[in-house]
Amino acid sequence: MDVLSDTMAALRTGRPYSALAERQGQWRTDIAPFAGAGFHIVLRGTCRLIPSPGGGEPVVLTAGDAVFLPHGTAHALTDDCGAPAVLLCGAYRLEKARAHPLLGDFPEVILLPARPGRHAALTSVITLLGDELGTHGRPGTDATLPALLELLIVHLLRAWYEERTAGRAGAAVTGWCAALADPAVGAALRALHHDPAKPWTVAGLATLAGLSRATFARRFAGLVGRPPLAYLTWWRLTLAARLLRESDAPLAAVAQRIGYTSQFAFAHAFKREYGLSAGRYRRERRDDHEHMNDPGWEIPGRPDPAQWHAVGRERT
Repeated sequence: MDVLSDTMAALRTGRPYSALAERQGQWRTDIAPFAGAGFHIVLRGTCRLIPSPGGGEPVVLTAGDAVFLPHGTAHALTDDCGAPAVLLCGAYRLEKARAHPLLGDFPEVILLPARPGRHAALTSVITLLGDELGTHGRPGTDATLPALLELLIVHLLRAWYEERTAGRAGAAVTGWCAALADPAVGAALRALHHDPAKPWTVAGLATLAGLSRATFARRFAGLVGRPPLAYLTWWRLTLAARLLRESDAPLAAVAQRIGYTSQFAFAHAFKREYGLSAGRYRRERRDDHEHMNDPGWEIPGRPDPAQWHAVGRERT
């Protein structure tokens, strides 16, 4: 996978949530902060998103607009006009304890307004999700929804990345956007993500990037925030944590898959990074992961469809 997709796949935990919310009359709902990323997409009508105090000005959303909250910050949705509205709402659980530095580039609220001819793939995924959620009991929905939600988060982030690198998001290209856009550093990051188990060296990465060793190391650390091999170690252990949560692979196999020739060296590195052994991490996080995949598990702060309808009726 590319760096952006790879990063989100490694940090997501549990099952994502999504639902259609239909509203009428005057309504408002407050959504508490949660350990993940949320989204709202207006399929019909309008509403306003009110960020948490200090999070910026209210955002008016109209049909076709998408808003992404990558840090799971508290916010409210409201409408005083009384016109019917339909929203597609949802959330992803993220491993915030080891958040990828890429997430640090994201503002509290990312608005992707509807624009004719832009982000056609995102529009297509939204349409498919709306169709699936609007038809209850349809054969194959349980398999289709998770796949569509996987696509949605990638296309939301891709759309933001394209807006940012094209200079349309109102800010200079900095941080990880600059790292991915930089020909040399971007090439090195793609290589590390493509084959993290390879015995990389700074000199080898510099050659791949077409720079001298010193120039490459300096540019990589300046844009990524840590030296090349320090980032590689961090990424390998992040991948290991995902394998421990989601697979039954023996510790020796996990170590080999991420580039450690010695299980002992892997165990030492993992405990130093996470503060507990790989085996204990697997036992504790496996329970959490399975619990989060239970369809009855409630994501903290997630919008409750019953609440949406109740609020609308009360204030009509």
